[in-house]
Amino acid sequence: MKNNLNSLGTKILGCAIEVHRVLGPGLLESTYEACLEYELTKGGLYVERQKTLPLEYKDVVLDCGYRIDLLVENKIILELKAVKELTDLDLAQIITYLKLNNLSLGYLLNFNVLRLKKGIKRVVNNFDY
Repeated sequence: MKNNLNSLGTKILGCAIEVHRVLGPGLLESTYEACLEYELTKGGLYVERQKTLPLEYKDVVLDCGYRIDLLVENKIILELKAVKELTDLDLAQIITYLKLNNLSLGYLLNFNVLRLKKGIKRVVNNFDY
C-alpha cells in the first residue's frame, strides 16, 4: 500500500506542477483547485472536490460541513492554499483532516510561490492518537 500511495503522490505532484507551470502564482485558491481537479481527472484519477464529510464525535455523527479541497482516489487529501507562506495552523488543519478520515497521506500545496517545489508539504498521519 505504501508504494501505491507514493506512486499516486508522484502523479498528484506532477499534475500540481503542471497547473503551476501554466498559471504561475498570484491567482485565487479556487482557480488552482479547479485546474488541479481537471488535470487529475484527465490523468485517470478519481477526484472529489470540496468533499463535505460528517464528523463523528463521541457516539454521534454530526454534519459540521467541513470540506476537503480535493480527495484523490479516496486515499490522499489535498489541501490547497494561495498564501504568502504556510502556517502551523495550515499544517494542523490537514493533520486533523487526515485523522478524522483515518487516512495516512496528504499534501499541503501553496500555489503562491515562484516554484511550486517550495510550496509542497507532504503530511503523514502516523495514527498515534
